[in-house]
Amino acid sequence: MKSRPGSTRRSFLKLGTAGLGLAACPQIMTSGALFGANPASRRLNVAIIGCGNRSRTLIPSVLQEGHNFVAMCDVDPNQIARLKSGASDRKKKKGADFSSGLAKAKPYADFRRLLEGEKNLDAVIICAGQRWHMPMSRAVLLSGRHVFCEKPLAHSVAEARAIATMMQGNGGKLVTQIGTQGGATDAFRRSMEIMQAGLLGQIREVHCWMNRTFPPSEALATVADAMPAGLNWDAWCGPAPVHPFKTYYLGGCLQWGRWLDYGDGHLADMGAHAHNLPLRALELGPPLRIAVNSAEPVKDSYPSRNDFRWDFAARGKFAPVTVWWHDGPDAVPPPDLTRDVVATYGKVPTNGCLFVGEKGMLVSDAWGQRGVMRLKTDSSPKCRGVLDHEEAKALPVIYPRAPEQNHMKEWLNACRGEGKTFQDFAVAARAAEFGMTGIVALRAGRELEWDSVNLKAKNCPEADRWIHLPQRQKWIT
Repeated sequence: MKSRPGSTRRSFLKLGTAGLGLAACPQIMTSGALFGANPASRRLNVAIIGCGNRSRTLIPSVLQEGHNFVAMCDVDPNQIARLKSGASDRKKKKGADFSSGLAKAKPYADFRRLLEGEKNLDAVIICAGQRWHMPMSRAVLLSGRHVFCEKPLAHSVAEARAIATMMQGNGGKLVTQIGTQGGATDAFRRSMEIMQAGLLGQIREVHCWMNRTFPPSEALATVADAMPAGLNWDAWCGPAPVHPFKTYYLGGCLQWGRWLDYGDGHLADMGAHAHNLPLRALELGPPLRIAVNSAEPVKDSYPSRNDFRWDFAARGKFAPVTVWWHDGPDAVPPPDLTRDVVATYGKVPTNGCLFVGEKGMLVSDAWGQRGVMRLKTDSSPKCRGVLDHEEAKALPVIYPRAPEQNHMKEWLNACRGEGKTFQDFAVAARAAEFGMTGIVALRAGRELEWDSVNLKAKNCPEADRWIHLPQRQKWIT
């Protein structure tokens, strides 16, 4: 296989995030342009950035498909060592031998050095924290490699819009996929087809929920804990502000994700999954208004209980709709909307996404999978699966189905020229912008009248500071 022509960081990291717009698009170099089309039988050379717990759930799919891990990157070399040894691998799948599958992967501490140094690299998996998703994805794309990134794709509205603009210059040449795995299931795609066919009638209300909670919002700590040996804390913080190190920042997305400088709480974590189905099924555009009611005033961390609301205008054949996100210890939709859910399951599940239609309802789990539905004309009080309901069986199959309902396999196949991904960055950018407008309303502490074209809150000029988050340029240029 031919090597990639040499390139420097200056060539593909020249623009800072703030400058990522139309000017960035011509700089994208596709894999095919660099070394020819990928034959379907060729093994891909893959790198992974971020070697914590989430990486352990994604690596097996790559190894099982017979691809090569050529590089690994983490700001803590201990993470790389643990991953290579298979230690603490609680989710290892059959046939995935971490120790041998990762043995030849070269370790890196800086993802920019990895992109420069691995000349034969085809594709990159990003499992770093949310603050890193967009800058790393951007750098990978500008270096001409395919990319899979964990959700959400952005940490601010401006980042989401920037990556959406960038994807307009991709032309489908580079393969992208976001880590909303529920979108790979047959039930997710069938639910889209059911709602878009009008089987439920017009849908004017959607409720998504997850009964997770954090402690009440609090200020950042001012006294640091002892720094673990080997950790580059400055690099861990990356484009985000550097705060005194605390051990709880290293506990995964349910730990660092609580702190708003590094993540965006449950809305970014599970909301990114739950809002995917309404976004896709109802063809949501930008919201008109966004509001949130929280259990306590917002300081530096995500509140303990929240009810977010987005109002959307009519879109083509779709009526205006309001979408809700509820989190907290007892998060559920309003009880008058859940009678069919309770009749089916005996109680309201701990998470889900409920679509209220004129002719019936559909409910899935928060990942958009395991969907069930009930029409008002049904004789049974219980819901039936979206794949089994008699009224839905006659509807045509519109969307391609993912191989083995596996979003990683769908991405890997597309990287080799077999089919396309369903959850590409064009979709992921829309989803991220949707979610991050909620965070702007949370930080502003008031209902916002949203101007999507200009990325402004029309009634709240001070919201600009949360629409365009400042970033430390030393880690992204």
